[in-house]
Amino acid sequence: MIRRMIEAIDLGLYSEGQQLPSEAELATQFGVATVTLREALGYLRQVGAIETRRGRNGGSFICRVEELPNELMLELLDEWSVIELRDFGDEHMAVAGMAARLAARRATPDSYRNIAFYIDSLGQAENRRKRCRADARFHMEIAAHSQSVRLTHAEIRLQSQLGELLWLPADQAEDVAAIQREHQDILEAVQQGDANLAGARAEAHVMKGIQRLISLKMSLMKPEARVIDEVS
Repeated sequence: MIRRMIEAIDLGLYSEGQQLPSEAELATQFGVATVTLREALGYLRQVGAIETRRGRNGGSFICRVEELPNELMLELLDEWSVIELRDFGDEHMAVAGMAARLAARRATPDSYRNIAFYIDSLGQAENRRKRCRADARFHMEIAAHSQSVRLTHAEIRLQSQLGELLWLPADQAEDVAAIQREHQDILEAVQQGDANLAGARAEAHVMKGIQRLISLKMSLMKPEARVIDEVS
């Protein structure tokens, strides 16, 4: 429950200053008992993710979430092995590819506008956290408009695991405009109803991101550790 709440906040599903729904409503949304929800809210209050205000307009509100420093993000990346990153990429390609294929068959003009909004948002984002959120929301919108609840949940989980790491600065810094074009190419294939093309473009886009992350991981490793990780 705590992890799911943190994922929702981190991905911007609840924005800074936003009041959370009532405990009863939240418990229903997350499918947990009220007592379990209260325990989770208590933990989030302790770590400063939310604050609770008393009075007529009181309730629980989302606090400002600061961007984590690059040094800490690199430490998080260091906890992943190359094999784990590759495995993650395989899973994400499967999920994103199938979601794009289904979206090409099921999405509507309203869907296209929602997806395009996050392509524009990526270009306007001025820091890593906002770029990560716009990127993640693009993929989550594609999954949502595939009309598959399981694929949407899988995409949210995958984005919460590695989404921000994909935007770490590297020797070959990601070109935001290039990633926007890749998103636009996927959207155009969805609009054309070309399921195979949409799926192939989504898979290629995910693969490119994970390959860049693996290259960054390799550059941080000592030579002897790099050999061990590559052959394990």
